[in-house]
Amino acid sequence: MNKRFLAAGASVAAAAMVLTACTPPGGNDEEGGSDDSIVNVGWNESFRSMNTMTANGNAVSNAILTYMMNDNFGYYDGDLEVQDGALGSVEQVSEDPLKVKYTFSDDAKWSDGTPVDAADLALTWAGTSANFNTVESNNADDGSVKENDAKTVYFDSSTAGSALIKDFPEVSDDGKEITFEYSKPYADWQTEFGVGADGVGVPAHIVAKKALGIDDAQEGKDAILKAIKDKDTEQLSKISNTWNTGFDFTSMPEDEDLLVHNGPYKMTKFEEGQYVTLELDDKYTGPVKPKVKTVTVRYNGDPMAMIQAIENGEVDMTQPQATADVLSAAEKIDGVTVDAADGATYEHVDFTFDNKGPFDPAANGGDEEKAKKVRQAFLKAMPREDIVDKIIKPLNDKAVTRDSYSQVPGSPMYDAITEVNGVADDADGDVEGAKKLLEEAGVDSPTVRVMYDNTNSRRQQEFQLIKESAEKAGFEIKDVGDVNWGTRLGDGTYDVSLFGWQSEGTGVTENDANFRTGAQNNYGGYSNKEMDKILDKLLVSKEDEQQDLLIDMEKQLTEDAFGAPIFQFPELTIYRDSVKNVKSTAVSPTMFWNYWEWEVN
Repeated sequence: MNKRFLAAGASVAAAAMVLTACTPPGGNDEEGGSDDSIVNVGWNESFRSMNTMTANGNAVSNAILTYMMNDNFGYYDGDLEVQDGALGSVEQVSEDPLKVKYTFSDDAKWSDGTPVDAADLALTWAGTSANFNTVESNNADDGSVKENDAKTVYFDSSTAGSALIKDFPEVSDDGKEITFEYSKPYADWQTEFGVGADGVGVPAHIVAKKALGIDDAQEGKDAILKAIKDKDTEQLSKISNTWNTGFDFTSMPEDEDLLVHNGPYKMTKFEEGQYVTLELDDKYTGPVKPKVKTVTVRYNGDPMAMIQAIENGEVDMTQPQATADVLSAAEKIDGVTVDAADGATYEHVDFTFDNKGPFDPAANGGDEEKAKKVRQAFLKAMPREDIVDKIIKPLNDKAVTRDSYSQVPGSPMYDAITEVNGVADDADGDVEGAKKLLEEAGVDSPTVRVMYDNTNSRRQQEFQLIKESAEKAGFEIKDVGDVNWGTRLGDGTYDVSLFGWQSEGTGVTENDANFRTGAQNNYGGYSNKEMDKILDKLLVSKEDEQQDLLIDMEKQLTEDAFGAPIFQFPELTIYRDSVKNVKSTAVSPTMFWNYWEWEVN
């Protein structure tokens, strides 16, 4: 499962970017694509939600489609620069206090003719800020969100920047402008709302219709704004229920309201687990003019099956899981281009700190230092170089271990951070060093449960290499791999997790969700007051301060034996020569970022 988590995990490719002035994405000079142009795309996981900002909906499999179905205020290009989108403009109107104004263009409309405006973005703020939640969580044991009762408000989402907006925004009379005031400076204000696949979020007037029973679009928008402004628990309870799950579906919905969009493509077919078809919407009034009329995304989790589909002409382009066999098979096909590069995801290993397991002080007589030594011993035995040499280098002979929690290899701050953060020294496959640390801790043969996707061949290989090295060092390794690993994150039934974090952007504040006490991606229960202070400083940092703060953050993670990064995922973009202008970028939505430029010969 290629699942991405809120705030894009931890991968930060560069310093905070600034929205650049440019023309919104175009395409050909005609009013739309050619009459019969079709592109078939192969993907590994099926669509499941139109709301990419919930915990369930926040997946790349959703983002690649919502990105084509909805416009935005900005998007990342192939060089990871943020370009202006088609919805309108974003500007800082005050530095102290920080105020940011969003202005919607006149042709920004939902597919049912309703204007896209302030109510939509206000709802997104309410949904992602956690400021309106009356409980810390409302999730079932399997991680799914439960329905709120009338006295409970719980939006199943949280972002650091949105949470800093405490007061109701200033909204223009015509709803075309909305200005948010931050309670403190925020480093990544340029990309907090409206970027990429998230766009402005789900349509407020449809939420009002489903949650509050209001059919009139403007009345519905007004009701949403009033509920947020008044902090009306009864109304917000209904609104949050609809926002959380009301836009989830796994086949073509009978309710057409769920398909309301504001971008150039509309969903026309969806066969569960098989394919989704998007077609150009002739009602679209915005400036994005794709060259391809129909895009069908076909699903298959078997990467070799995708290569066979490319060879058979059933699929025109794909990004399957990269393995040496996949690369070799793709390179043998005539009329096919294979682009290899580092992807948006990096592999990492995390410890669980709060489950009374071997790495939890509670299982070590409350001794923090003893528990830390056990964690350090496991890290010391981690065969990261061996993993890269045996699994990744066959795909990319220049591959190296990733030694930073926040930077991709080759990014501007990577060398300075990795020279001093201690990751490479603490996780270097030293079995004898690991034995010594266990002896110092006075712990004999601790049992460690490792959780990972046991249907994923690459992870199976990783697990075996880790198991072999750790057992030589004196650990007993228990395989608790599970195809449904994503729903188990944070449930305490494992001691080590092995999975990937994917980037949606490049902001420094994306680290917040992974390492702050109680944060959404902090599945292992890690908590350190000094870390929280560093993250507080990062939230309000200026560009010239960020490298030093990231060094402080990474040193602290190493000192606490949080876990370790392992490698940047190799990415293969494979496409038939009949499709032109296929490019990928190292953040979600990867090769879909310039869909309007695709051409078919």
